[in-house]
Amino acid sequence: MVKNYVVGIDVGGQTSKIGVVDAMGNVLAQSVIRSDVFGEDAGAFVKALAESVRECVVKSGKEGQIRGIGVGAPNGNYYTGVVAFAPNLAWAAKRAVNFSDMLSEELDGIPVILTNDANAAALGEMTYGAAKGMKNFIMITLGTGVGSGIVIDGKVLYGHDGFAGELGHTRIIRNNGRLCGCGRTGCLEAYCSAIGVARTAREWLDMSDEPSSLREVVNISSKDVYEAAKQGDQLALRVFEHTGKLLGEAFADFVAFSAPEAIVLFGGLARSKEFLYEPMMKAMNDNVLKIWKDKVSIVFSSLKESDAAILGASALAW
Repeated sequence: MVKNYVVGIDVGGQTSKIGVVDAMGNVLAQSVIRSDVFGEDAGAFVKALAESVRECVVKSGKEGQIRGIGVGAPNGNYYTGVVAFAPNLAWAAKRAVNFSDMLSEELDGIPVILTNDANAAALGEMTYGAAKGMKNFIMITLGTGVGSGIVIDGKVLYGHDGFAGELGHTRIIRNNGRLCGCGRTGCLEAYCSAIGVARTAREWLDMSDEPSSLREVVNISSKDVYEAAKQGDQLALRVFEHTGKLLGEAFADFVAFSAPEAIVLFGGLARSKEFLYEPMMKAMNDNVLKIWKDKVSIVFSSLKESDAAILGASALAW
């Protein structure tokens, strides 16, 4: 039987999304499982993921026609197929997991190719989305963490060991910074991820008596902050302004590294673009070297949420 289909998998800190994709980039069927309910048991997660892949393939009607599986995962290594010391994945936070081999074995030897989740999103955006036609850009994923994929001259940058592109773990606050999930302090991720935004809101509420609708929320999430900002809540609006400023300052440094045409934003927190865009652009242009001032765009993913990562991951399998 001719195998003209692939599977793309986006492994996230909270959920993992699976899609069966054809050669034209059409996602024929999708499924989702939780990533955060398996504790440190990597084997249990891989078994559940494999079962979801099988169900998704059946749903697509393409049994026996899958030629390979591409996976984007935090700290996924393109060279080795290993997910190693990923702060937002309990089953890989403290060790290296031979993810590609384990998943391939569960799926009867179908080849599995792995890369960093943000690299996968960058491939998807470059092939199908907002970065189509661009050869130099930086993909920033704003979700549970802050990931990055760096594209230079049309190629994803992997570095000598496969781990290039961890801009979320550059330090934006040098002194007395927050503890990050990676064990260091002051990382961009600790402030500008979805978790970081919620944390900022909670800290600011604790430090003042300012009226805010967020005081009525028991466990504040970034979505709660976004909804409050849409209603004009002043504290929530300042949280996003602060977050956008930190992102823009970081982008100014990133630009100095690879002179990208654009910074492309993807992920759940990027849906707050109406509150993030202006402070990001201002802070980036206020801090970038003059040779790049007003030359670099900030654009948002044009693909459906999850599709960029699924499509990018699936591209690995062709």
